Amino acid sequence: MTYPPLGAAAARFVLRLVVGMALCVALMPSAVFAADGLAEIQNLMRQGQFPQALASVDAYLANRPKDAQGRFMKGLILTELKRPNEAIAVFTKLSEDYPELPEPYNNLAVLYAQQKQYDRARSALEMAIRTHPSSAIAYENLGDVYAKLASQAYDKSLQLDTSNAAAQSKLALIRDLVSAPGSRTPPVTPPAATPPIAATPPVATTPPATTTPPPAATPPATTTTIAAVPTPTTAAPPAASPGKAESSATDAQQEVARALAAWAAAWARQDVKAYLGYYASGFQPPGGASRKAWEAERTERIKRPKWIKVSYDAPRISVEGKQATARFRQYYQTPSLRNTTNKTLVFVRVGNAWQILSEKTN
Repeated sequence: MTYPPLGAAAARFVLRLVVGMALCVALMPSAVFAADGLAEIQNLMRQGQFPQALASVDAYLANRPKDAQGRFMKGLILTELKRPNEAIAVFTKLSEDYPELPEPYNNLAVLYAQQKQYDRARSALEMAIRTHPSSAIAYENLGDVYAKLASQAYDKSLQLDTSNAAAQSKLALIRDLVSAPGSRTPPVTPPAATPPIAATPPVATTPPATTTPPPAATPPATTTTIAAVPTPTTAAPPAASPGKAESSATDAQQEVARALAAWAAAWARQDVKAYLGYYASGFQPPGGASRKAWEAERTERIKRPKWIKVSYDAPRISVEGKQATARFRQYYQTPSLRNTTNKTLVFVRVGNAWQILSEKTN
């Protein structure tokens, strides 16, 4: 995939478009229930058959309208087909439904930058960074947008005062920077059907280059924090119709997958209050410890490291009435510890939310 530079003066100044969403397999069970459909779409994209890929992804989404992976791929296809306004609509809706994902914000920024809407591009990238402070691509793209905004400001200054030597020098420096050899080009390979959750780029399995902790998360009530994941309120339909029952089960699996992703995100950003909020009042701590003692222990362990990384492979989710079981392989990392475990979480439906009733590690 190739994308035009942000301006004529910046011949190699190209924002990077993210082509994979690492959290998709966690948020939606599509990787478990519809991997073949996604693989077919990806093959068409690799072959450059984007009109056919668009028809296939539309058919895929007709049965799974909430599927994040499919919707993300549709945004990429529309971008390739030079239909930026439609791609923007797809990524905008995806960012509204899944505000914890940085990738839709990043791709919105690329599309806005192509349209020379640099303020909007900057805002989108700032949202990407708020949701995932260790997104290197978002930071790099934000630097490029700031460079372009700086170039425009210096141009304006020179229009008002052609003798401004300082502005001339700064403008030349910016142009040299953005047209320097070795500038990167965007990735060209679509995501794998079931990428590990630590794939490009949000949840890396290697520690950051610095031990400086990520910026503190904003309070859960705001719309820019991962804790603000919307919870669908669809009630379970009557069991009389097999088709409706199957649809209801799929909706419940998706809701559980969302709750699982939000729980892991709260843990990773060390938001103890949000993390503990995903446990039901009837939760029984492992080992027979009291709830109070368990919460104190979890608080201390979550707050102690300078940073935490939590990721997992595509979960296997089963639902029976108001209870659901999620089984997955979990990857945990801090500056001093790294481990991999198999985990089983049993969820219970409480009102319109799914909360953890029991937790088992093996």
